[in-house]
Amino acid sequence: MKVLGHRHILETLPRLKAQTFLFSGPEGVGRRTVARWFAAGLNCAQGFPPCGACPSCRLEPHPDYLEIGPQSETKTGRKARLPQIRLEQIAPREGQEEPSLLEWMSTYPRFRVKVAVIDGAHWLGEAAANALLKLLEEPPGFARIVLVAPSRELVLPTLASRSLEVGFAPLPEAELRTLSTDPEALAFAQGSVGRLRWALEHPQDLARLTSRVEGVLEAMGPRGGPAQTLEALQLLGELEEALPYLARRLGQALSPEQPAYRQALEALAQAQDALAAYVSEDLVVTWLALRLARL
Repeated sequence: MKVLGHRHILETLPRLKAQTFLFSGPEGVGRRTVARWFAAGLNCAQGFPPCGACPSCRLEPHPDYLEIGPQSETKTGRKARLPQIRLEQIAPREGQEEPSLLEWMSTYPRFRVKVAVIDGAHWLGEAAANALLKLLEEPPGFARIVLVAPSRELVLPTLASRSLEVGFAPLPEAELRTLSTDPEALAFAQGSVGRLRWALEHPQDLARLTSRVEGVLEAMGPRGGPAQTLEALQLLGELEEALPYLARRLGQALSPEQPAYRQALEALAQAQDALAAYVSEDLVVTWLALRLARL
């Protein structure tokens, strides 16, 4: 199993004796990939790095590896207001078909170690977090639990305090260049192998996204205004990754010391929160255009 970058983490992780880890860092830099690599090495007949050839390494899906992530739909099938890891994903409830984490962890591993990854640990609901806390307080000797989140501050303190944090940073461009030398894809990725792979798989979407983000920046300039900014944002809003990429481009166009940079990031974050809460998209885009045009 090949992992791009994070050499120090790969060297250190097998020597750590903790049972619960918090993999923190930006989206797309490889936290989940390293978690899978860690689980493979723990169960590999030859240890670390995993050989890829023994009976454990050849199994897919692996019986001793479980990933749990936030649900984007409610129990009635409607789109959730916010993603959430629900109680039944952690603890058993009457009538549920899929086994919960606690049920899965109650049996011995087929090989050596059971590894559970809570992807998006900052989306744990209160009841689910309390159920998980009981496991973190007294995990079985064969268990390893990996929480994945953007930062320690976003995870409930009761969970974070029982976890050993492993911080992930964006990858240097030199390492990403082993996958591609496309300057636009690399500029879009900004240290994220996940974003780079998306850019390489969707070149037409990347070209549209890049062009429309540049249109927003131009509309925010001296020759633009609220109307031009609104028109540019309306075109941008149709594309995936639009607002996060606009935030990254603003970081390149404005100095981080400028008050306008901080105000723009705050406006983009508020707009994303509003969209996640199902506020009218037209209303959010109009409000954002007015805020950005003033900068």
